[in-house]
Amino acid sequence: MKQKDIYTRLAVLFGIILLLNFLANRLFFRLDFTADKRYTLSSATLDILKQLKNPVTIKAYFSENLPPDIGTVRRDFQEQLVEFEQRSKGKVVYEFVNPNESEESEGKAQQAGIQPVLVNIRERDQIKQQRAYLGAVVSLGDGTEVIPVIRPGGAMEYAVATAIKKLSVKNKPKVAILQGHGEPSLEAIMQAKQELDILYDIEALTLTDSTAIPQGKYKTLAIIAPKDSFPGFHLDQLDGFLKEGGNIFVALNRVDGNLKTMMGEVKNIEIEKWLSKKGIVVEDNFLMDIKCGAVSVRQQQGFLQFNTQVSFPYFPVVSTFTDHPITKGLEGVFLPFASNISITTNDSLVKIFPIAKTSKESSLQKAPVYINVMQQWKKSDFAQSEIPVAVVATGQLAGNSGKKSKMVVVGDGDFAVNGEGDNRMQLQPDNVSLMVNSIDWLSDDTGLIDLRTKGVTSRPLETLEDGTKTMLKYTNLLAPIVLIILYGFVRYQRQAKKRQQWLEER
Repeated sequence: MKQKDIYTRLAVLFGIILLLNFLANRLFFRLDFTADKRYTLSSATLDILKQLKNPVTIKAYFSENLPPDIGTVRRDFQEQLVEFEQRSKGKVVYEFVNPNESEESEGKAQQAGIQPVLVNIRERDQIKQQRAYLGAVVSLGDGTEVIPVIRPGGAMEYAVATAIKKLSVKNKPKVAILQGHGEPSLEAIMQAKQELDILYDIEALTLTDSTAIPQGKYKTLAIIAPKDSFPGFHLDQLDGFLKEGGNIFVALNRVDGNLKTMMGEVKNIEIEKWLSKKGIVVEDNFLMDIKCGAVSVRQQQGFLQFNTQVSFPYFPVVSTFTDHPITKGLEGVFLPFASNISITTNDSLVKIFPIAKTSKESSLQKAPVYINVMQQWKKSDFAQSEIPVAVVATGQLAGNSGKKSKMVVVGDGDFAVNGEGDNRMQLQPDNVSLMVNSIDWLSDDTGLIDLRTKGVTSRPLETLEDGTKTMLKYTNLLAPIVLIILYGFVRYQRQAKKRQQWLEER
């Protein structure tokens, strides 16, 4: 080949590479084969980006030289921001800053609201802790929203999309949290409120004797763990709210378990009768499940006293969910002293169906009951299967003359309550997500609910049967060896065939 032809071919190859790079920047796309489509922007996010009128700036504060399992967060986040930029036609602009470069850069990151987290790194066969930054600041005009930490497997798209949505929307929908019947205050549901504050204005609402619930003011009314009885005119006001197309979320304690007195009793506050007229019966039973939480029990052995964790079936962990936007992505919701829900409607204008159920090994106990923490439970004690504990209702819930409305009812009132003062506790994320997703589904029509729990789904091996575990173990062990042997065999056959052809030609 002549030298001139070589130069020509190199020039053509170089030109093709430049053209491909140009097209890749202009026509960004990627193939997503994940089960939950975590690398595909949802229609809700695309709608938010299309409606942008002013530029959005995202400053990502990410440390460099992080361990591989943490470093992938930066790569995934950067790839997602590239797609945000492309889909918004340049309205979303981003930059990455390494706060670990200098004390000045670190100070700017902390002033912006990004606090460092400690990550473990291996250095010369030793594990050390390093301060790392994994956050971002979203700016639109004079407003800013801080994403303090972007965690591995977290809902990155939801964090960025909701930050942009919050900055770009001037008038947020209002959601009312009912008060006046012994319900927890807004401070007592702090985790859920912080999530809801992103897209809604949350207000406490106390019903009066004569004034109806303001129609059109609230998208959704939430009734959480009431303790006191509802007078009839308050229930009439709830019906009026439904009749005008309002939506209601109810988390109800139908029974009350007391670990100090070891007694479980029925609670009658009239709202359960109001629900039963709509075909939703929150039963006065205690749900029990073999898949449950634990309680701490003080035991004594000789002169020593110690606490031990005991499985407590009255604290079911619900992980059986219907395919629904509210429960999408949820893996386990902790429901202390919950009740089952029966569906009794015959109204063709109303549709009611369960969205959360107990496991295949569960049971019911009619209240009142004596609670024995140290009781030795047998498998035969859990003979029932998939008992409904949360339902969704849609249709003309206030009668044939009303507008269509929606309702979510959960057979436990305390699952999303943090408490106040010394009794405040941190809730697991899925508990908060169940309530927030419910209110999202009732209130928001943008589709952002699908993003809240979008991320890497956990599939722990502990939940698999022993046979499946063994199969996966030996598959992971033997598959690479078998592939290498097959490759070697194929390669040997090809070489033998070439050798035979060469001998025949000779």
